[in-house]
Amino acid sequence: MSVSASPTPLHAGTAGLPPQSRPGGRMALAAVLLGFFTIMVDAMIVNVALPSIGRGFGSGMTGLQWVVDGYTLAFAAFLLSAGAISDRIGARQAFAVGLGLFVAASAVCGTAPNLGVLVAARLVQGTGAAMVVPSSLSLLREVFPDPAARAKAIALWGVSGSVGAAAGPVAGGLLTVVDWRMIFFVNVPVGVVALLLLRRAQPSPRQQAPFDWTGQVAAVAALGGLTYAVIEAGADGFGAARVLAAFAVAVVAAVVYVVAQARGRHPMTPLPLLRSRTMSLSAAIGFALNVGFYGMIFLLGLYLQQVHGLTALATGVAFLPMTALTSFMGPVAARMSTRFGARMPVISGQLLMAAGLLAMVTVPAAAPVWLSVVLMVPVGAGGAMAVTALVALLLENVPAERAGVASGVLNAARQLGGALAVAAFGALVADRAEFVSGLHTSLLIAAATVAVSVVATVLLRPARKA
Repeated sequence: MSVSASPTPLHAGTAGLPPQSRPGGRMALAAVLLGFFTIMVDAMIVNVALPSIGRGFGSGMTGLQWVVDGYTLAFAAFLLSAGAISDRIGARQAFAVGLGLFVAASAVCGTAPNLGVLVAARLVQGTGAAMVVPSSLSLLREVFPDPAARAKAIALWGVSGSVGAAAGPVAGGLLTVVDWRMIFFVNVPVGVVALLLLRRAQPSPRQQAPFDWTGQVAAVAALGGLTYAVIEAGADGFGAARVLAAFAVAVVAAVVYVVAQARGRHPMTPLPLLRSRTMSLSAAIGFALNVGFYGMIFLLGLYLQQVHGLTALATGVAFLPMTALTSFMGPVAARMSTRFGARMPVISGQLLMAAGLLAMVTVPAAAPVWLSVVLMVPVGAGGAMAVTALVALLLENVPAERAGVASGVLNAARQLGGALAVAAFGALVADRAEFVSGLHTSLLIAAATVAVSVVATVLLRPARKA
């Protein structure tokens, strides 16, 4: 379930690099593929290393939650305005800045002397990644003006992300055998090579794109306050003063955000789009899917090591069947959409994910590891099928001029779902003695969340041209 800003044209061929490009286009494509691959590897690699990071810093569950959510929160919050930044400074320049931030932050993560520095660097990593995703697609559109060549380039972009996501857990296991810090250091040489390749591409034109400062600051405060409150409530309880203060900040910031979008001259997310059934339903489905998928990844990475005693490498290998299969679900979703309409693979994927999560709830701690490995497959496959079709369904039902904003909102909702799943589920499994019970409760909550989104998908239909 890779993060994508637009659907990948899966029918396009992927053999060879597209020849019909502007000067430096092939180098720009190579840079984009390397950069996006690195970001998608990083999105999956950390979960396998969490127990080792915890031991290295003597950190409890709360600290590990922030290692994951620091990245995810920044990614979600800055996706909303990353497209405007890309237009404002130019796609090539925005890609370079985003990837540069990501690489520099990766180096800081690898040398972090304590957990606080690691989490701060993860926030910067997420910010850089949020800039890379939309700017990479804008850059490909720019350097490949020929539609056929562009379709092939975007198909390669989608493949690079899928391969990165599939390789992440195994790479995490291999590198953690050496030292968990290597999962961050590995980003540096690959990112530097991508930046050097990018130098061969021509600078992108700049546009007078407005920036919604009030909305962006409010979005960061609202998402950050909410996630902080949920994570810290797991340790201190919902009645703790700092938890209540964080909830208050989240509520106030959310109100400020809505007002800014309603009254601002250049809102990030125009309210008519947010109020549309198409957008609200798509965001809710995306949120639920990531609750199930990233919640499960976080939980199983800990479960396989802390309960079953697997090494980090063995844990990474255990994820491989699921992550490898998700790379092939895009064509399945495309064929189902062509034959039955896009709603069918969205509903089918959600049902498959919910069934897999429910089945995992019944697995006792004494069950063999292979059973958990098998049951992860429908969760990942169902999620990948649903997300691919969901993006296509959304973009079919919003005006073309709002496609970029709609994609940003959808992906922000997905990332928020993943962040809150890690925050809530981490609190439920924080007690080692009750880990399995907390795991089953978390998976049941995830299954129920996806089931509710299935019902909404069946009962509600997108309103065309929201």
